[in-house]
Amino acid sequence: MTMMSPSSTRHRGGIIGLYVAALESFNSLPLSLAQLVSRLAVAHVFWQSSQSKLASWLATVQLFTLEYQLPVIDPGVAAVLATTAEVTGSILIFLGLFSRLAALMLLCVVSTIQLLVYPQNWPDHLLWTAPLLLILTRGAGAVSLDYLAARLLPRER
Repeated sequence: MTMMSPSSTRHRGGIIGLYVAALESFNSLPLSLAQLVSRLAVAHVFWQSSQSKLASWLATVQLFTLEYQLPVIDPGVAAVLATTAEVTGSILIFLGLFSRLAALMLLCVVSTIQLLVYPQNWPDHLLWTAPLLLILTRGAGAVSLDYLAARLLPRER
C-alpha cells in the first residue's frame, strides 16, 4: 500500500485538492499571531478575575474563607497570593514580558483551582491552560517585550 503525501493530493483536482490547498494556506499564518491572541485572551481572563477580587476585598477574603477553603493556607494569605498572581501574571502576559514565568505562575493558579476548589469546572480550566501552555512552551512571540529584549540585549558567547 502506498501512502499519498499532501503534495501528491494537491495535483488532484476537486474537493481533496481544495482541502489540501486550504490546509497548506494555514501554514503561512505566523505562530506569533497565535501567541499574541493567546496572550490577549488569557490576560483578559485573569485581569477580570483580579479586578473582581480587588473591587471588594472583604468579599474576596470571605470567598476564600467560606467557599474556596484551601487546605493549609490562611484564607487572607491565599487571597493575597491569588490576586497578586492574577494581577501580575495578566499584566506580564499582556505585555509579553517574562511571559514564560508568568504563564507558569498562572498555570499554578489554574492547577490549584482545578485540584482544590472547582474540579467540576475542568472545561474552563482547559480553555485557560491551552494558551498558557503555548506561551510556556513557545514564548510570547514576535509582538512582545520578551522578543524585543532578546534582540536588544547582547548575547553571551
